[in-house]
This record gives sequence, structure tokens and C-alpha cells, in this order.
Amino acid sequence: QVQLQESGPGLVKPSQTLSLTCTVSGGSITTNPYYWAWIRQAPGKGLEWMGSIDYSGTTYYSPSLKSRTSISRDTSKNQFTLQLNPVTPEDTGVYYCTEWEPAAVYWGQGTQVTVSS
Repeated sequence: QVQLQESGPGLVKPSQTLSLTCTVSGGSITTNPYYWAWIRQAPGKGLEWMGSIDYSGTTYYSPSLKSRTSISRDTSKNQFTLQLNPVTPEDTGVYYCTEWEPAAVYWGQGTQVTVSS
């Protein structure tokens, strides 16, 4: 079964770049027609889709975050990465990496990110 694990800093200063990596095991990030997404949840708010990368490496971004977000992948490591720049305290929350298959969605456990000086 597919497993996803987020990694990255738990604390980032305002105006800096947040970089998170998702390591996927039990499946390949080049599997057609799957895609992989970053989703976050700010305190007291709902889930927010940030962006996705599909099996071919094509990326899709939330219009509200597009100017600050970049998603890339390393197929040799079976990883995909989120970069958010610059961050503000409003970017504080739990960040999840996910895999979307035609019949299932898999989630990482989530990682807490706090933006604070």
C-alpha cells in the first residue's frame, strides 16, 4: 500500500521560503493517471488545496497561491516538493501531501508548520 511522509522544518520565519518534501513508498510518482497534491489546514479553518503535480510532471496551482507556490519532483528519489515563498504567519498550519488515484486517496500524516519570528 502507498505511504506518504512529509518532511521539512517546523518553524519558518516570515518572508523566508518554506520547503517541504514528500517521500512516497509503495508506488511510483510516475504512475499514470495518478497525481500528487499538497493540502494544508490553518488553525480553525478547513482544508485548502495548494497545488498538484501529475504523473507526467505537469503542475497545477491554486489561483490564490500560484504566485508564491512551486511544486517539483525527483523521480529518482520518488519524492515531490513544495516551496512557498515568501511565507507569512497566515501560512501557519498542518501541511499534508496526498496521492490521488482513480479509486482512492492516500494522505501523509501531516506536518505542522509555524511561521513566526
